[in-house]
Amino acid sequence: MSLEAQYNNRALVPDHPAVMARWRAAAEAARAATPPLQIAYGPGPREGMDLFEAAPDAPVAVFLHGGYWQALDKDWFSGLAPALRAHGVSLAVPSYDLCPDVRLGRILRQVRSAVDAVRARTGTRPVVFGHSAGGHMAACMLSEGRAAAAVAISGVFDLAPLIPTSLNQALKLDAAEAAALSPIHWPVPNGSTPGGTVLDCVVGGDESAEFLRQSRMMADLWGAKGVETRYQALPGLNHFTVLDPLFDADSDLVKRIVDLTRSPR
Repeated sequence: MSLEAQYNNRALVPDHPAVMARWRAAAEAARAATPPLQIAYGPGPREGMDLFEAAPDAPVAVFLHGGYWQALDKDWFSGLAPALRAHGVSLAVPSYDLCPDVRLGRILRQVRSAVDAVRARTGTRPVVFGHSAGGHMAACMLSEGRAAAAVAISGVFDLAPLIPTSLNQALKLDAAEAAALSPIHWPVPNGSTPGGTVLDCVVGGDESAEFLRQSRMMADLWGAKGVETRYQALPGLNHFTVLDPLFDADSDLVKRIVDLTRSPR
């Protein structure tokens, strides 16, 4: 299978519109039941995030949404809040600008500002988790010492394979920029630097071979350098349904994120 086919998740999952419709319905229900605090982390119209508080002093997890850095926003993912709030964990979901209007490096700077805003509000580094493009950025935040721990779901950690695909029409990556923005080439977090040293790489068992390879590669690479990594392929789940466990307060994935928010790091 070509790289184009391996990374074109919407084509690989023909019923993805139905899955995304469930995300939207859950998001609207969550926002209606518990309207979030809206926090600006920058001056731009997309430089804002929703905070669904479990309690004023509750630990916070930050979710970074996917869409290959060129689609979606925070409003799609409010539905993740109820499962975490059931365990006393608050959820912050930032939006960010999209390619091709901005470069990927600009998006990373925005995500840094959003995560730093959560830390400034709570006084502690948050757990950061994300899906697809958000999984890439979650690993970046861990590398930089901004996260207490990271859970990367279906992440892309080496951007070079995207260069020959149609996805790069918006990203406009060349080899040098792809290497510079790929966390496989970034410093690994370790005990001598601030921040956490735990990275979970989770992927759907039914995802393409490239997505399975990316998560396994990242867990193995950072694990060999001293990071506490986990690799898990969730059976029967694809690139879209891999988020299903996050809507279930009793799922192992939700419990894992909750446990990470409560671990001293």
